[in-house]
Amino acid sequence: MSEELLATTGSSVELFEEVGKMGHEQVVFCSDPDTGLKAIIGIHNTVLGPALGGTRMWPYNDEREALIDVLRLSRGMTFKAAISGLNLGGGKAVIIGDPKSLKNEALLRRFGKFVDSLGGRYITAEDVGMSEKDMEYLAMETEHVTGLPEKLGGAGDPSPVTAYGTYMGMKASAKKVYGSDSLEGKVVAVQGVGHVGANLVDLLIKENATVLVSDIFKEKIDPVVAKHKVDVISPQEIMEYPMDIYAPCALGATLDSDSIPKLKAKIVAGAANNQLADEDIHGPMCREHGILYAPDFLINAGGLMNVYGELMGYDNEIIFSKAENIYDTTLSIFDLAEKEGVTTQLAAMKLAQKRIESVGKIKLPL
Repeated sequence: MSEELLATTGSSVELFEEVGKMGHEQVVFCSDPDTGLKAIIGIHNTVLGPALGGTRMWPYNDEREALIDVLRLSRGMTFKAAISGLNLGGGKAVIIGDPKSLKNEALLRRFGKFVDSLGGRYITAEDVGMSEKDMEYLAMETEHVTGLPEKLGGAGDPSPVTAYGTYMGMKASAKKVYGSDSLEGKVVAVQGVGHVGANLVDLLIKENATVLVSDIFKEKIDPVVAKHKVDVISPQEIMEYPMDIYAPCALGATLDSDSIPKLKAKIVAGAANNQLADEDIHGPMCREHGILYAPDFLINAGGLMNVYGELMGYDNEIIFSKAENIYDTTLSIFDLAEKEGVTTQLAAMKLAQKRIESVGKIKLPL
C-alpha cells in the first residue's frame, strides 16, 4: 500500500474497517506509474454469480473519496442484480483521474490486465467517464468485459436501456402518488444529461412532460436544448425549483440533510447511483417530507440488464422487456414499504437480500 494512500485513509486498520463495514469480499488496488494508472476494484458479493459493474473514471479529490465511491457503488450493484433477478454479483471499479486529460490506450489496456488477473471474479463495463471505444481497449487485454460495440458482437451502449428502466420506475412512482402513471404535464427536472439523462429526456418529451434540465457541463446541455424545448436550470437552483419529479442522473449523494427539506418534488426517480447520501438518515427524511423515493438500484438496473443480456446472448427485444418489468417491481416495493412501515430503500434492500440468502442456500453442498 502506498504512503499516499495511507495518508488519506489514516491507517491500514481503518482501511480494513471501511471495507468491512459494507461486507466486501475483495478490494484490489491497481497502480502503474508508467501510465499514471491509479484504480480500485471493489468486489462486494459473488453469491449469485461473478461480480459485474462498470468502471468509472473521475478526478476524485483523493484516494479515500475514490475508495468510498467504489465501495458504495459495488455494494449497490449487488442489490441491483439481486432485485432484478440476474445471476450476477456486485462489483465496480474506479480509475482516479480526469478522463479528458489522463485517459489513453496504454492506461486502459494496463487496467484491462488488472481486470484479467482476477480470472472472471469481476466483469467490467462502461460507466461515467468511459465509452464503448474504451471497452474495446480493455477487451484487448481481457475477455471479462461487456458493453462492447455491436460491431464487435456486443450489446452496444447500455444508456437507452438504463433510461427506459428509469422511465418505467418513474411512471410507477407517478401511479403511486397521483393515481395515474401518465407523465403528461408533469414537471420533471433531469439533473445530468449525459448518455442516460439525454435518453430519459427523449422519453419524457415524447410523453409531453414539461422537462427541466441541469448539468455542470455546458457541452452536454447544448445538444439537448437544440433537440427539444426544455428549460435550463443552474445546478445551484435545481433543488429548490418547483417540480413534480426530481430525476438525478449524474453522480450520487444529492439527497442529503440540506437538499431534502428544500426539494419541491413529490417524487424522486432518477438513474444516478447512491442518491441518498446516507441511507439510514436520508431515506427516512424523504418519507418525513412527503417525498416518494424510487430506489436507485432498482429503477436504474436497465444498463445491467443490457450487459447481462450481452453475456447471455439475448436480443434487444428481450432486454427491453426485462427493463419494462421494473414498473411492476417498483410498485411491489412501494406496497411492501407501506405494509411494513419502512422506507422504500429498506424494502428494496430486504427483497434483494432475501434472494441472495435463498440462492446462497441452494448452492450449499448436498
